[in-house]
Amino acid sequence: MTDQRVIVTGAASGIGLACTKLLLDQGARVTAFDIQGELMAENLPADEANLHLVGGDVSDPTVCEQVVAETITQFGGLDALIHWGAAHSSARWDELGADECNHIMAVNVTGTFLIAQAAAKPMIEQGKGAIVLCTSTSVLYGVTGGQGQGGPAYVASKGAVIALTRSLARALGPDGVRVNVVSPGITETAMIEEYSEEQRDNMKQRFPLGRFAKAEEIAEAGLFLISDKASFMTGETMHVNGGSNFG
Repeated sequence: MTDQRVIVTGAASGIGLACTKLLLDQGARVTAFDIQGELMAENLPADEANLHLVGGDVSDPTVCEQVVAETITQFGGLDALIHWGAAHSSARWDELGADECNHIMAVNVTGTFLIAQAAAKPMIEQGKGAIVLCTSTSVLYGVTGGQGQGGPAYVASKGAVIALTRSLARALGPDGVRVNVVSPGITETAMIEEYSEEQRDNMKQRFPLGRFAKAEEIAEAGLFLISDKASFMTGETMHVNGGSNFG
């Protein structure tokens, strides 16, 4: 990862924060991007020369273009995007309203497209690059929501990300840009804070490994997919779910 120039979204906490720290430890130059700008500044080293922080909304096309432009100005180019940022919704089908549904789609689908679109432009010009997006194992299960679990808006949005990955991979491949998606299983992040102890115990029984993922374990999948070790992978979904569903 030495000297690789990477944008990481969702960098204020969870998988995005873990990914940012791993990249910095390996010598990458990172633009950390999150709507929670203050939290991101608290959790990441302010004196790190290889780190640039940008706060903003991924569903705003102007902000996405700004993040890419600042990365190029700061580090001289852009080699990879790892997009973990997302909005969560636990509302069940009979609780979900249009406003919440539209918000989840705007962030998780449109926002994913916008940051990928902005990142792809300079990558096409240089003839290479790697984009990693994020879906969810909830797409495999068809999770219904409630008690902190992803509901229909969240699950539908993450299903759309898989389709978007395949479309972008086919469109950008001829220009040397690879696009893949990570599908995490349940991970120890703020997203599962609402789980009860009974719920956690019951869910862990689905995992042959008997536990949930650490944020760093999911982040490592993103690092692999932007590396040369994954140079012949594009359009693929990488399942990192502890065997809870074998893909």
